[in-house]
Amino acid sequence: MTPSFNFSRRLTLQLLGSAAMLPLALPLARAIAADSAGRVLILSDLHSAYEHSAQLLAALRSEIQDHAVPHIIAINGDVFEAGNVVASRSAGRVDWALLEALAGLAPTVLNIGNHEPDFSDDLAKVVEQAQALGITVVSNILDSRSGTPYAPATASLKLGDMAVNVVGIATPALFTYPKALRDSLTLPDPVEWASANLAEALAADGLDLVLSHAGVVADRAILPLLPDGTLIVGGHDHLLLTHEEGRSRYVHTGSWSNVYTVAEIAADGAITLSQTELPADIAPDAELAALIEAMLAEHLTAEERAAIGQSETAMSLAETGRFVAATMATGAGADVGFVGHTTLGTGLPQGDVSQYGFNAIVRFDGKLMLAEVSAQVLAEILARANQDGAQTLEQRTGDFLYAAPTDLSAKQSYTIVTNDWSATNQKSYFGREDLVFTPDPEVMLKALVTQALN
Repeated sequence: MTPSFNFSRRLTLQLLGSAAMLPLALPLARAIAADSAGRVLILSDLHSAYEHSAQLLAALRSEIQDHAVPHIIAINGDVFEAGNVVASRSAGRVDWALLEALAGLAPTVLNIGNHEPDFSDDLAKVVEQAQALGITVVSNILDSRSGTPYAPATASLKLGDMAVNVVGIATPALFTYPKALRDSLTLPDPVEWASANLAEALAADGLDLVLSHAGVVADRAILPLLPDGTLIVGGHDHLLLTHEEGRSRYVHTGSWSNVYTVAEIAADGAITLSQTELPADIAPDAELAALIEAMLAEHLTAEERAAIGQSETAMSLAETGRFVAATMATGAGADVGFVGHTTLGTGLPQGDVSQYGFNAIVRFDGKLMLAEVSAQVLAEILARANQDGAQTLEQRTGDFLYAAPTDLSAKQSYTIVTNDWSATNQKSYFGREDLVFTPDPEVMLKALVTQALN
């Protein structure tokens, strides 16, 4: 089957280099095949994005109402975000209301991400609460206290008359889970686990749906293990991509509820993907919007509501990343700035930026770290930065850096600056372990970017 894709104008620009963009010569209009078995609505890495939650619910309701075929909603982890103070102070009340509403629209499956226990002292309680809403929870995480799974790693669903074999795989990055719960988690290596378990898990007839929150590097090794025709959903890396491998389809659907993906499943199992940026003008779900306003009113202080600066224009996530990187270089007196991509949540809006809104843009604070590198090393680092423009799946490294290099004068060495998380984890972000960073004790990331907005 020849796949077709439907991209918004902005998404088309962002994905020009993707391996999945080969069919762009075909008409871009979305159509439902006459022999459609149904559709899978795919979400991932929502991160308590309350500025989008009610609009996302409205968009998915419209998708289901406008297409008279069976639907499944698949959520690939990280519904919650401890960095959202309203979510944290209300124990994720809005997120749970969203999950309940989604489960009321269509059968919903949730693969556990590293942020699922952000508001709980026990992951088992999160699983129990989700299951009580009628949500199917999958995960290969084990409870280290008992050696038992927190949830089944596999599940069987129905998409109309078609069986759906679901598998959930978690990220093994223990340090990304809430610190208080880490001792209770046993996290299998995703590739080893997939090698040992996928053949049996996907042996039955039907659509194979693998929800992997392990990240793109692990997923690349898992792809060859899958039966041809599998739909594999990636997450954790906050990427936006599609990839074709035979009849199988691999997709990352962004983060912060900015984008959702629709997988059209034909009666013969052929998969057609389309990705939609959440329309800015969509009317929000009224009930969820009212709850969000109530939670904001109850849990935000006047200081958190107050504007801390302004942005002259709205920026995409990638544009914001490069703005932050350039701000770091200027503030630290460096030649080039780099910031880890998941240090950022969403893009800058136009106009006033509140403290609450800013914390969703620059998620984590930290020291600035400086290093001296040769011209050759700088070129190697820049070659793997800004992967929002990556052309192939092989070029994706999972974690990556946004950078905003200017016209640099030729010299033998350069000063670079990054945030301390990226410096500490330089193997993941810079692709090397030989950089010697020293802290700039005078400058913190959030304060520097706030100053730039003023």
